[in-house]
Amino acid sequence: MEFDWSFLASGDTAGKLVSGLLTTLRLFGAAWLGGFLAALVIVGLRAIPFAPLGAFMRVFVEYHRNVPTVVQIMVWYFGMPQLLPDAWRAWINQGQSEFFFAAVALSLNVSAYFSEDIRSGLRAIPVTQVEAARSIGLSAFSAMRYVTLPQALRIGVPPLLNRSLILFKDTSLAMVIGVAELTYQVKAIENLTFRSFEVFAIATMTYLLLSLTIMGLGAWFGRRFPPAFKG
Repeated sequence: MEFDWSFLASGDTAGKLVSGLLTTLRLFGAAWLGGFLAALVIVGLRAIPFAPLGAFMRVFVEYHRNVPTVVQIMVWYFGMPQLLPDAWRAWINQGQSEFFFAAVALSLNVSAYFSEDIRSGLRAIPVTQVEAARSIGLSAFSAMRYVTLPQALRIGVPPLLNRSLILFKDTSLAMVIGVAELTYQVKAIENLTFRSFEVFAIATMTYLLLSLTIMGLGAWFGRRFPPAFKG
C-alpha cells in the first residue's frame, strides 16, 4: 500500500483542518463551561429540601445519563425549534443554530455527570466541617460556597477529568447535525481526496494529542490544588 500525503500541501485542505479543529475546541470549551455552571445549579437545587424539585432534578439527571448523547443532540436540533414561535425559529435559522444546539445539548448532558461527581465529593466531606462552619455564623449557602464546595471540587478532580475527556470526544457527534468540527471536516476531505487512511490517521493523532493535553492539565490541577481532606 502506498501512502500519499501530498494533499496536505493544499491550502484548502489545511484550512479545513484548522477550521475544524478550532470549531471542536470552541464547542468543547462552550459545552464544558456551560455544563460546569449548570452542574453547580443542579447541586444547589438538589440541596433544597423540596420534594417535587428534588424529583424533577433526579429525572433530569437520569434522562441525560441514560439517553444516548447523539439522540439528545438531535432532539435539541430537530425537536426543540418546533416548540418555539415562528419568529424565534426564523431568527435561530439565520445563524449558526447547529453549533448553538450542539453546545446546549452537550452542556446539559455533561452537567448531569458533573453534578453527580460534585455531589459525591460533597458526601466525602465530614459533616463536622459543615457544623463548624455553621457554628461560626455561616449560612447553609455560605458554608457550601466557602467550605464544602471547594473541597468537593478538589476531591472530584479524577471523575471530572474523566468526564471532560468523554465530552471532548463527544464533540465529534455534532457532525450529525452539520457542525463543521474536526470529524466533519476530515470526512469532507476524505470524500474529496479518497485518502482514507491518511486523513483519519491525522484525525486520530489530533484527538490523541488533545486528549493527552487535557489529561496533563487535569493532573497538574490535581497536584497544584490537592484536597485538604481525602475521603
